[in-house]
Amino acid sequence: MEQFKGQSRLPKFAVPKRYDIRLKPDLTACNFAGSVAIHLHIVADTTFIVLNVADLSVHSASLSFDSSSKVLEPSKIELVEADEILVLEFPHTLPLGIGVLNIAFQGTLNDKMKGFYRSTYEHNGEKKNMAVTQFEPADARRCFPCWDEPACKATFKVTLDVPSELIALSNMPIIEEKVDGHLKTVSYQESPIMSTYLVAVVVGLFDYVEDHTSDGIKVRVYCQVGKADRGKFALDVAVKTLGLYKEYFAVPYSLPKLDMIAIPDFAAGAMENYGLVTYRETALLYDEQHSAAANKQRVATVVAHELAHQWFGNLVTMEWWTHLWLNEGFATWVSYLATDSLFPEWKIWTQFLDESTEGLRLDGLAESHPIEVEVNHASEIDEIFDSISYRKGASVIRMLQSYLGAECFQRSLASYIKKYACSNAKTEDLWAALEEGSGEPVNKLMNSWTKQKGYPVVSVEIKDQTLVFEQSQFLSSGSHGDGQWIVPLTLCCGSYDARKNFLLQTKSETLNIKEFLSDKSNSASAWIKLNVDQAGFYRVKYDEDLAARLRYAIENNYLSATDRFGILDDSFALCMARQQSLTSLLTLMGAYREEVEYTVLSNLISISYKIVTIAADATPDLADYVKQYFISLFQCSAEKLGWDPKTGESHLDAMLRGEVLIALALFGHDPTLNEASRRFQAFLDDKNTPLLPPDTRVAAYMAVMRRVSNSNKLAFESLLRLYKETDLSQEKTRILSSLASSPDPNIILEVLNFLLSSEVRSQDAVYGLSISMEGRETAWTWLKDNWEHISKTWGSGFLITRFVSAIVSPFASFEKAKEIEEYFASRSMPSIARTLKQSIERIHIYANWVQSVQNEKHLAEAVKELAHRKY
Repeated sequence: MEQFKGQSRLPKFAVPKRYDIRLKPDLTACNFAGSVAIHLHIVADTTFIVLNVADLSVHSASLSFDSSSKVLEPSKIELVEADEILVLEFPHTLPLGIGVLNIAFQGTLNDKMKGFYRSTYEHNGEKKNMAVTQFEPADARRCFPCWDEPACKATFKVTLDVPSELIALSNMPIIEEKVDGHLKTVSYQESPIMSTYLVAVVVGLFDYVEDHTSDGIKVRVYCQVGKADRGKFALDVAVKTLGLYKEYFAVPYSLPKLDMIAIPDFAAGAMENYGLVTYRETALLYDEQHSAAANKQRVATVVAHELAHQWFGNLVTMEWWTHLWLNEGFATWVSYLATDSLFPEWKIWTQFLDESTEGLRLDGLAESHPIEVEVNHASEIDEIFDSISYRKGASVIRMLQSYLGAECFQRSLASYIKKYACSNAKTEDLWAALEEGSGEPVNKLMNSWTKQKGYPVVSVEIKDQTLVFEQSQFLSSGSHGDGQWIVPLTLCCGSYDARKNFLLQTKSETLNIKEFLSDKSNSASAWIKLNVDQAGFYRVKYDEDLAARLRYAIENNYLSATDRFGILDDSFALCMARQQSLTSLLTLMGAYREEVEYTVLSNLISISYKIVTIAADATPDLADYVKQYFISLFQCSAEKLGWDPKTGESHLDAMLRGEVLIALALFGHDPTLNEASRRFQAFLDDKNTPLLPPDTRVAAYMAVMRRVSNSNKLAFESLLRLYKETDLSQEKTRILSSLASSPDPNIILEVLNFLLSSEVRSQDAVYGLSISMEGRETAWTWLKDNWEHISKTWGSGFLITRFVSAIVSPFASFEKAKEIEEYFASRSMPSIARTLKQSIERIHIYANWVQSVQNEKHLAEAVKELAHRKY
């Protein structure tokens, strides 16, 4: 038996073909009984059968073959907990061919939001349990014994024994329901061939709304009783999206129905189970009156993401978790394609830059990882569901699509899906399909982006009429990495009509630009922008002359929103890496004083928060001037947008209003704080007041929390009361994300303890971790004092990584980094190892940045001058 221990994959001598699964959940005792008959093909001589099992007790196992009437009993059954495997040893070599393995087992409906688990809800004031599955990445084994690897595809026939008044759903439509007193037996159609992590079951009380696609597929959105209306928006998006994808992938949706269901306790955002997609309530339900514009957008993009998986992931599945990015990066990218088609006015491709930026921020760490990452044990998989797989993955796909052209890309994709439908694929298979369709060296080009971590910064300087390019690995620490890439460079000179594209395949290259300069522009003043529309996953560093020309181009509104975003974001990253002064970044930010584009302003605001905390860590007086400067910078937008929504205004203005007001509140702008307080009071007196619509609530909540202290807790108590009264998850999230804005450490401690109370669902606690700068120390002490409880409650999933990153990474001193490292030295666990290293690396980066700001000459004078400049 020893040979099977400590292996990353199961042995290949038996191949499952079909599972007949029967489950009987007991929602009161919170356990379940089950049996499975696995039709398998014995393909090599063996006396062993090895499959995955975790947290189940196995009662019996036997194997029978069509070729003989004999039933074979294993001579030994061993469960290896560390490897989550069940090893069955038989007295003789098993005959080759088709056999049926029967196993009876029992398990617990756990409260860890993985495997077969329980979620709680209220119905007519009574607390009830529902039973739900969440199997990705490797938790189907917690519900039934199986070959729990994505490449072991089979068909699944599910039967459930459940209380007769409940609704029971699975991947496929129901073929038969037999009621016997208080119990009913529900049987479902056999599924097409699929991976175990996509099998799903949900049992509880639900309402639904229903519609059909033009080709007759029944689509339903299920949610808690009484909330059905909130499912209508997602339903509409789903029906339209299925039609879009059918056309884009040139393959129809492959199941007879699609159910989407909101689950009150759900660790991730959503899960693409074939034909039964599960969601957190905030990602599926939209309330016309009480949801914000940002909630509407979240629902649309998440639905589009999960439905993209029905093709990319479910129909064609990654061969192993190393290729997870194929699923996630692709679904992320294509969800923007669908959302843009449905809601062009959202300018979602401009907003896509937020995804790229998140990817660039994580990938600028030495502790990042390549897109394709070796996975040797199930416990390592959770941690790669991160910004690299999703956001860098989506960004390099966008870069490749923009390099190959949209039509050629779509054609090649459709042939890839046809070729690997009902099967598994690796990254190379996708490259081969795109290479064949385009005639370009896709494999060679893309390997430099998926097989090594990081990305380049391309430095550019102008000498006479020649541009000199040089690439080197960008690291936020300012260190030098030794990566090299094949970079699809694009540039514009003086206008978007004068464009040039080429592959930078070496360390450096030159380009004569005489031919690009139109008669009107001359080489001494024409702006030159690299990485046009930010389609490439790299940063650009301009020499001083080129940077000044771009600043002028921004002030005169010559550049697109995506290019304005890119110049700002690259400049911020270079400043953090100490390759550019803070003075020059603050001066550049001044060029954005008349910015109106949501995505650009939103990033300007995010950057301003980081600069304020770095300035405060460097010299507190400096931070006051920096805040004054930012208040004057955002004043113009704030006055234009005001507190009240305008009739017929855009979705983007509705989202921007809240973000600008939050910035003014956090920077201590008294008129904003006073107005927030007035509107908050009006809202408490009358929940239907037009004075505080959903889009500005977070701003008001944060503003009133900024003035809460131990001696003035009224607003805090009011918010806690609102939290307990509302049944809308989005409103609960809004309140949680505002509570820790208080500058009083005593209040911060109360907020953090509230997160651990039974009032807050464990899936939601992480929303409360956006902690004011004044609360950093308190939060760190709290994390240490409660670490045992936190690691017990969240340690088995990925949510624990959020506790670590939110509380650890905001610090900016080397002593703190050392203290944190020493504390975790004896408390590390595989699920947080990577996050912890990344968070400590961030502290070092910030600490170095603080030092360089302290040493920057004439910074204080420059900031004062900027702060007093009248715009």
